[in-house]
Amino acid sequence: MNDVNHVYHGLKYFASVGCMTMSDSHAAAQWELGKLIHELDLQNNARMREWVTPLGLTVAQATALRELTGPMTQRELAARLTCEPSNATVIIDKLEALQLLERHPHPTDRRAKQLALTPEGAALREKLLKILNEQPLITGLTQPEQDMLQNLLQRALSRTETSPA
Repeated sequence: MNDVNHVYHGLKYFASVGCMTMSDSHAAAQWELGKLIHELDLQNNARMREWVTPLGLTVAQATALRELTGPMTQRELAARLTCEPSNATVIIDKLEALQLLERHPHPTDRRAKQLALTPEGAALREKLLKILNEQPLITGLTQPEQDMLQNLLQRALSRTETSPA
C-alpha cells in the first residue's frame, strides 16, 4: 500500500472509532476531497486514452490537436497545454512527424514559428471533436450537475477568496 493510501485509511479508521477531534475530522474530509479529485482525474485520463488511442494519438497529442483552433506559436500552444514550451516541443515534433501540423514562419516575429494544422490534422481534429461531443467525460452526473461541477472547479482554480454563502 502506498503512503497516501496508508495515511488515508488511518484517518478513516480514527474517524470510524470516534477518536478524531474536529480538526482531525476536517483534515480527513479535505484528504477525501483531494483523493476523489485525483481518482476522477485518473478515470478521465483513462477514458480519454480509450478514445484517442484508436486515432493513433496519445492524450497529450489529442489535447494539442484540440487546442489548435487556428495558427498559433509554440509558446501559445504550450500555455493552452499548461506546460513549458520545451515540453510542448516533443508533442509538436510528433504531430509534425505524423503530418498533422506544420511549422511556418511567423508573419510578424522572425524568431517564432507559427503552428498550423495540415488538412489531415484538421480532419483528425474534427473526428476527435466529434468523439468528445458524443461521449460524456464524466458519467453518473446529469448535465446540470456537470455544469455545476465545472463552475465549482473553475471557482476553486481561480484562487480567489470567496466566503461561503
